[in-house]
Amino acid sequence: MKQGNDRIKRLLSFCGRSRWMLTLSRILSGISALFILIPFLCVYFAARELIAVFSGSALDNGQLLRWGIYALVFEFVGLAIYFIALLCSHVVAFRTEKNLKMAALTHLARMPMGYFDTNPSGKLRKIIDDNSFQTQTFIAHQLPDLVGAYVTMAASVILMLVFDWRVGLPLLLLFGIGFFLQGSLIGKESMEFMKTYQDSLETMNHEAVEYIRGISVVKVFGQTVQSFTKFNGAIKSYRDYALAYTMSCRKGMVAFTSVINSGFLVLVPAALIIGALSTNLAGFMQSFIFYLIFSPACAVMLNKIMYMTSYKMQAEESMRRIDMILTAQPQTETESPRTANAHDVSFEDVTFTYENIDKPAVAHLSFKAKAGTTTALVGHSGSGKSTAASLIPRFYDVLEGAVKIGGVDVRDLSHGDLMKKVAFVFQDPKLFKDTLLANIRAARPKATREEALKAAHLAQCDDILEKFPQGIDTVVGSKGVYLSGGEVQRIAIARAILKDAPIVILDEATAFADPENEYQIQRAFEGLVKGKTVIMIAHRLSAVQDADQILVMKQGHLAESGTHDELLKCGNEYARMWDNYKKTTKWHIGNEVKVC
Repeated sequence: MKQGNDRIKRLLSFCGRSRWMLTLSRILSGISALFILIPFLCVYFAARELIAVFSGSALDNGQLLRWGIYALVFEFVGLAIYFIALLCSHVVAFRTEKNLKMAALTHLARMPMGYFDTNPSGKLRKIIDDNSFQTQTFIAHQLPDLVGAYVTMAASVILMLVFDWRVGLPLLLLFGIGFFLQGSLIGKESMEFMKTYQDSLETMNHEAVEYIRGISVVKVFGQTVQSFTKFNGAIKSYRDYALAYTMSCRKGMVAFTSVINSGFLVLVPAALIIGALSTNLAGFMQSFIFYLIFSPACAVMLNKIMYMTSYKMQAEESMRRIDMILTAQPQTETESPRTANAHDVSFEDVTFTYENIDKPAVAHLSFKAKAGTTTALVGHSGSGKSTAASLIPRFYDVLEGAVKIGGVDVRDLSHGDLMKKVAFVFQDPKLFKDTLLANIRAARPKATREEALKAAHLAQCDDILEKFPQGIDTVVGSKGVYLSGGEVQRIAIARAILKDAPIVILDEATAFADPENEYQIQRAFEGLVKGKTVIMIAHRLSAVQDADQILVMKQGHLAESGTHDELLKCGNEYARMWDNYKKTTKWHIGNEVKVC
C-alpha cells in the first residue's frame, strides 16, 4: 500500500504549478458531498410531516413545499460546487497528462538507438498514450470523487448513529462486512492482475502493429491471423487470463453485491423488534423512515468506493509503467568531452553482448578503417556486421575494448559532436509524412533550399522531383504520393549528403533495390562517400569488391581481412562466398517451357 501511495505522490509531482487547483478540487468535492446529502434529510423531514397526518395532525402543504424547495436548492448547489471541482481537476489532469508525455518523450530522445530494439514502437506508444490517459482520468474524476465518497461515508456513520443507534448499528455492521469483502476483491492479487493485464495489452498492441505492417504479405500468400503466431497467442493469452481472473472474483463479487444491497434484511427485523419494544411508536417510525431512504445511498457509496479504488490501482500501475521509461538509464556522457581531429575509425579488442543473450554478438574485434577509405563488412546473417557498425555511433556501448574515432574513444566525445561526425543510410529508411524538402533537411534543418536541391541532385533524385508537379515541396504519404523502396533510399542518401558528415555508415543500402534503382543508388553513393570514411555492410559482394579493405565476419569474430583480390588468392571464407555469389548471378530460368 505504501508503494502504491508513493506512486500516487510521484504522479502528483507532475501536476506542476497547478497542483493547488487539485487541492481546491478535492475540498470542493467534499463540500459538494455534504450538500448532496442534505436533500435526504429534507425528504426525511417531509416524510415526518406526512406521518404526522396519521396521528391526527393537519397536513401543512406549505411546509412540504418548503422541504421540497430546500432539497432542490441544496441539490443544485451541491452539483454546482461539484461542477467547479471537476473543472479544476480537469485542468490539472490535462496539464499532468501533457507533462507526463513530454517527460517520457524527452527522456526517450536521450536513450540510445539500441533501446528501441528491445522496446518497440507499439509497446512505447501504449505505455505513453494509454497510461498517461489513465492517470488523467484518475486525477480528473477519481481523486475528487474519492474525497467526496469518504466525506459521505463519515457523514453517513454520524447520521446513522444520531437518528436511532439501535437501527443504525446493525446497518453499519452490515456495510462493514461489505467493506471487508470489498478489500478482499482489491487486494494484492488484484494488483498482480493489473500488472499482467497491462503487460498483455502492451504485447497485443505491439503484435497488432507488426501484423498490420505485414498484412500485405498475409494477403499475398492467402494467410489469416493464425499465421501470426505471436499475435494470435497474445490475444488468446489475454483472453484466458482475464477470464480466469474474472471467474476467480465471481464469489467475492456476488457476496459483496448481495451484502450491500440487503439492507432491508436488517431493517425489517429491526423495525419489528424495536417497534414492538418501543414506547413511542410514532417517533420510532419517523426515524425508521430515514434509514429506509438513506440505506440505498450507502450501498451506492460503497460501490463507488470499490470502483474508485480499482481506478486508483490502475493509476498506480500506469505510473509504474511510465516510470519504467523515465527511470531507464540513458547513456552516460562524459563531463569533459574531447575532440577528434581525425576521422579514422578503429576497433580495439571490442566485445559486445545483447541483453539477455549469452553468446557475444561481437567478440574481440580489432581493425582500423583509415580516414577517406572504404571498409566493407561481409559475412553470413548473424555474423555481427550490423552490430559492429552500430557500436560506432553508440547505438550500444561496448562491454570490453574501445571504439575510437581519430584516436578518441567514442564515449569521450559529446553526443552532439559524435552525431555530427556520423551519417547513416539504413537498409529500410523512414520518411516523415512531410515534404521531400523537410525530409532531406532532417539531417540539417538550417540548410537552405538550394543546398537541399543540390544534395538531391547528387543523390540522383532529379527524376523523383520531376514526376511531381510540386517537386521538392511534394508531401510524401499524402494524396496518393508514395515512393518506391529505391526512391526512398535515394531521398535518404540525399539527407546523408546534406549532413556532410566525415564518416558514413551504409547498412545494406541496396538490399531491396531493383536493378535500375540500384544503378541510381550506386551513382548517388559517389556523391555521398567522396573523401569520407565509409563503413559498408553488404550481402551483394559485387557492391564491395572495390573497397579498400574487406572484413569477413564469422560468428562475431573477424575471420579474415584484405582487398578483394587478396582474399580470393587466400581461398578461404571470402573465396567460398564469392564463388557461391557468382553461381547465383549466373542462374536463370530457362527459356524453354515443356508442356505436358
